[in-house]
Amino acid sequence: MTVHLVRSVEPQLEADMIPAVILTILFWCTDLQAQSVSPPAEHSVRLVNGTTSCSGTVEVFSRGEWLGLCTVGWRMMIEVKVVCRELDCGNPVAESRGPLAEDGRRGVILFSCSGDESSIRQCVIIRGGPGDCIGRYYHHVTCSESVRLVDGAGLCSGRVEVKSDQSWASVCEADFDRQDAEVVCGELGCGAPAALQGGLYGEGEGQTWDKEFQCKGKESLLLDCDTSDRENNTCLPGNAVGLTCSEPDDVRLVGGGSHCAGGVEWYDQGEWRTVGAEDRNQRDVAAVVCRQLGCGSTVSVLSGNTTGGFGVDCYGDEPVLKECRRMYDLYPGLTVICSDLLVQPDISLTDSMGGVSRGHQGPGVFRGYSFTITCSTQPQYPGGSFLLTFTGSNRTQTQPAVNHSAAFLFPAADDSHQGNYSCVHDNYVFSHDFSSESELLSLTITASPLPAFIIRHVVVLLILLTAITTSYLYYKPTRRQKRVNRVSSMDLYVNAMEMVSLSSRAEAGTGEERAAQGTE
Repeated sequence: MTVHLVRSVEPQLEADMIPAVILTILFWCTDLQAQSVSPPAEHSVRLVNGTTSCSGTVEVFSRGEWLGLCTVGWRMMIEVKVVCRELDCGNPVAESRGPLAEDGRRGVILFSCSGDESSIRQCVIIRGGPGDCIGRYYHHVTCSESVRLVDGAGLCSGRVEVKSDQSWASVCEADFDRQDAEVVCGELGCGAPAALQGGLYGEGEGQTWDKEFQCKGKESLLLDCDTSDRENNTCLPGNAVGLTCSEPDDVRLVGGGSHCAGGVEWYDQGEWRTVGAEDRNQRDVAAVVCRQLGCGSTVSVLSGNTTGGFGVDCYGDEPVLKECRRMYDLYPGLTVICSDLLVQPDISLTDSMGGVSRGHQGPGVFRGYSFTITCSTQPQYPGGSFLLTFTGSNRTQTQPAVNHSAAFLFPAADDSHQGNYSCVHDNYVFSHDFSSESELLSLTITASPLPAFIIRHVVVLLILLTAITTSYLYYKPTRRQKRVNRVSSMDLYVNAMEMVSLSSRAEAGTGEERAAQGTE
């Protein structure tokens, strides 16, 4: 009986132990899996909720959780450049505001990036408190996916590299033309291509792209273009193509009558928005604006009355405004006046007697002939004056601008008039004196083939001879036609008279016959 009881209990014990063993194995496997998936490294970065793998809201892993990157002290495209590089994406294309920070949620703040770092860990990263991001936004960035410019002087210049099989490859100059460059510049958010040259920005250390691009210039992405096999499988050293794009037209000055004066506006997220700055930073912002627009240096900067502009903080040496620090706080809009306010005037040479010659070395005037130098400019501001300067001497003439131009007459050219001339347009606007100088006009004085008075007489005689010849050729056929008409009229008259005579004779003969018959 005892043995029977033992045999009946053992199967029951085995049945009860199976679920426990299975659970132990499952817990053990789960523990191994948890140990095999390590958490991200501290201060890793990622982009979430974007349309591509290289776009989205920036998040940084800090102390076991992913936190948004707050818009505090954000130097726009500088930090974006580091984020794109760390994620192995291409160039920064755009930066905008992401979602609004939630109440009580922590965030990460980024400082002191130069743009050359390979990771944001090389910048200063501060983990903000629960209220540090309140009222602010998280950053949303867009990087190019498959093309980039490296080792250039800015965001829109460098050696062209294409991403293929998760690695970057240089492009040979022979496989790339201006239409391809237009697509690249557009994809990177830059302006039109300005320079295209092999070896301009070095050779790089990676592989070389093995296809030839055949873009039409209208594609939105370089990899959307057609490609063909390269005719020559080698790309000689020094032929890695370098590209310089012009800066984008995302900054303008409005309301000042010139592209170098007015209120500062920046194209942001599909609209033109007013730009403002703190009082201490206004001249630095103005310096960057004037530099980006090619308008020289700052003459004056004033705060406007508008309050809808987002704040910008610059050091003053940035090449473009998008490399400054975006504040997102609202400030009064800035009005900036730059030194190159006036457009460059034109200078031209004219004469009324045929004394100007056009040669390979520029215009020339015969001695003794009069000539006129005209200064003119585009309609911009009323008034002003033109100063005609003669390079290499103290000779100057000044005339007021009438209809935006002035004419300087020289009655008789001699050797003292030979040299370089330029027009300087001066005007007083916006409570400041401005000036703009034209290009140089190089004038040569040459000896006339004949004395002037002989040439004048020869010209007059040629004109008279031409008039006489024309009259002769016109009247000669007319007179001949009149003579023919006169001869024809005479012949008709003679024929008519003969007919009349014959008719008279015939009538006379008939009368004689009748008379003879009557006599009989």
